[in-house]
Amino acid sequence: MPTTFTEEQRAFLLHGTRTGKLATVRKDGRAHIVPIWFTLDGETLVFNTGERSVKAANMRRDPRVSLCVDDETAPYAYLVVEGTATWTSDLDELLTWSTRIGGRYMGEARAEEFGKRNGVPGELLVRITPTKISFEKDIAN
Repeated sequence: MPTTFTEEQRAFLLHGTRTGKLATVRKDGRAHIVPIWFTLDGETLVFNTGERSVKAANMRRDPRVSLCVDDETAPYAYLVVEGTATWTSDLDELLTWSTRIGGRYMGEARAEEFGKRNGVPGELLVRITPTKISFEKDIAN
């Protein structure tokens, strides 16, 4: 199973402002799926979340996650990452990565604003280390 991203997969993940759809498992076994803003750091996907969010509680109990990123325009494509989540509340890391993520989704002019908003106590910086990567493109061809 591939556990590292090809250059094509990296370009796909970082194209524009595609969101990821993060799946975690609730205590009772039900799926919990939410959209997230993310970026890459080497071979890990990086995002932040509130330490009291449902997804944070789910990941603390079971760090196995799945993330799907898709291109909703023809000929369509998607990439799914199955992996393991780790997290930190280190404020320097939170500020650095929250700023980068904010810049990606809101533009460089607002990057610092979003970094300061999200790089604060009560937030977690989450890293997903892939255990499996699946990529399909040109689905409609």
